[in-house]
Amino acid sequence: MPESTPATLDIQKTILDLQDAIEFVNKRVINRTDIIEQLFCAILTGEHALIQSRTGVGKTLLTEQIFLMFSGARYFKVQASKEQQPDTYFGGLDVEELKRGRIIHNTAGSLVESEFGFIDEIFDANDFTLRALLSLLNERRLVLGVQQQKSVIHTVLAATNYLRITEITEALLDRFIYQSVVFPDKDPFVQYRISQQYLQHGGQPAEPPKKISFAVLHQVWQVCTGISQQHSINIAPDVTYYTNLVIRYYEELRNRQLAQRPDVMPGRDFYISPRRQMKAFDLLRAIAFMHGRSSVTLEDIEKLYVLFTTVGIEEERQIWNKACSTLSHQFGATQAFEQLRTLLDFKTLLDELRAHPELMQQPITSIENISVKRTLREWARETFGAAEMQVENNRRLITEFLEKFQPATDEIRDLRHQLQHEAWILFHANAGPGSAFK
Repeated sequence: MPESTPATLDIQKTILDLQDAIEFVNKRVINRTDIIEQLFCAILTGEHALIQSRTGVGKTLLTEQIFLMFSGARYFKVQASKEQQPDTYFGGLDVEELKRGRIIHNTAGSLVESEFGFIDEIFDANDFTLRALLSLLNERRLVLGVQQQKSVIHTVLAATNYLRITEITEALLDRFIYQSVVFPDKDPFVQYRISQQYLQHGGQPAEPPKKISFAVLHQVWQVCTGISQQHSINIAPDVTYYTNLVIRYYEELRNRQLAQRPDVMPGRDFYISPRRQMKAFDLLRAIAFMHGRSSVTLEDIEKLYVLFTTVGIEEERQIWNKACSTLSHQFGATQAFEQLRTLLDFKTLLDELRAHPELMQQPITSIENISVKRTLREWARETFGAAEMQVENNRRLITEFLEKFQPATDEIRDLRHQLQHEAWILFHANAGPGSAFK
């Protein structure tokens, strides 16, 4: 059974222990630094990862060595094959339930009741089994016929020698949001280092000098996913918005590449699902956590390549770098970051007015705890020559401020347009009899 959860999380000690664990795995599994970092990101955020490679490059050693760095977690391992039925993963049928005409799996010792799982050659499994895995991996629930049962799965790592693209496997791939490709090492010095490890450990995972309790890992996961009651990592609105812009631009660049090379993915486009896009914010918190910070920075966004690219495919990494650097240069050179913050503060103001219509009966610039009011007041003084705006001028103040706002980039222009639409809806919804916004 998993270990009990400690009362408090010692953040500094946990960070050092995680760094030591990553360093230990890097010493055991040679020349796989990016993939090791990616797999630890998957574990910290409670996600699944898929490793693709040719045979004999150490996929099993890598996954088992990583799982061995943690204690107190149940581990399920299976070699997939087409002949297997779901009971291989979910446990054998309960004979007594079968006598009653109910197909119920006895999940004891199965993947359902394991925190960690390793599925080797996952695409050798038949589509019926893979379909049954979908809800288990995503919702952490076994949904099979009449049986619906909560699962304790934290992270499943899967390996494959090839990709098999069907409607079912495409859905499965979206559950493995971290993906990588491992190429055989042919460099003589790297092969020498690998040989040294093999001679010492015989190709088996090595017992680490210390392990991280799964209970501690679970607390780190709570921090990274934003549900911890003890510790929180802040992601500012401008970082959130800008992250989505980088992701969207990367998706656009990937599709431009595919349009120029239709032989790469004939008849298909590159698609980042909303599920995967939202997972970026868990990873950003994990990155900040590993750096001992309580806030995510714009610089952290560059590290999202481990989520949105296939680690090991350098071309994808270069496209991600281009998306980051292009937008960063564009925003930095035009003061678009400051404009973004101003407009997002403005959205907070509109949200506050929508939630509390009574605030419209006082000057907008007097509303407390809204940082944009300073910008509005300064603009009002310059434009209208008044020290304070009166209630009847609130609508004019907001609409003209947005109209005269000069966006520095297309992205800022799109945001301004959305806010103008929101303001129009807000004022027309509140333009009843006696309203100051008629």
